Amino acid sequence: MKRIFNLLLIAAVGLLPFAAIAGSAEMDKPAPLFKLKGIDGKEYDLESFKGKKAVVVMFISTRCPYSNAYNERMAKLYDDYNKKGVAVIGINANHTESTDDVRKHAEENKFAFPVLKDEGNVVADEYGAQFTPEIFVLDGDLTLRYHGRIDNSHKIKEVETHDLRDVLNAMLAGKEIAKMETKAFGCTIKRVKKDSD
Repeated sequence: MKRIFNLLLIAAVGLLPFAAIAGSAEMDKPAPLFKLKGIDGKEYDLESFKGKKAVVVMFISTRCPYSNAYNERMAKLYDDYNKKGVAVIGINANHTESTDDVRKHAEENKFAFPVLKDEGNVVADEYGAQFTPEIFVLDGDLTLRYHGRIDNSHKIKEVETHDLRDVLNAMLAGKEIAKMETKAFGCTIKRVKKDSD
């Protein structure tokens, strides 16, 4: 019965267990630049974050249960690292979630970091992002230093590794990053169908 439920969940939310690490964003190379409009109406240019200690780019969702399980952790991440010179950016690339949905979700969850709408999943495609949540960490030169998950479990009581925090702590301390890639997991990004699809 549990297996049937899990299969239904997969079908319902597009859940896949792990992301293949792919796409045009390559480790130790400049990350794709972008300009996107935020839910606050402002345009955000990735280049304007140059010089930060780190830039965390998070692909998130309003509906995915896995992404939503991380809402408090994402808000706390910003609270803990913003004053240390780390920028946090949320990007919603799901074509099934409107800007109004994204704005309401960010307000309800008290996201103090910028949340941007990726219309047509252009940035998600450039980064090769497949899931929500999925994380890309850039250094002050906007070079990709980490790609993967926030931690090892959406269930807070089962978290054993704090992958994203370990990366940020290493970068802030000027140390080598022990693990630059992990497997993201969550719901697939709901992309716009292209003519060639």
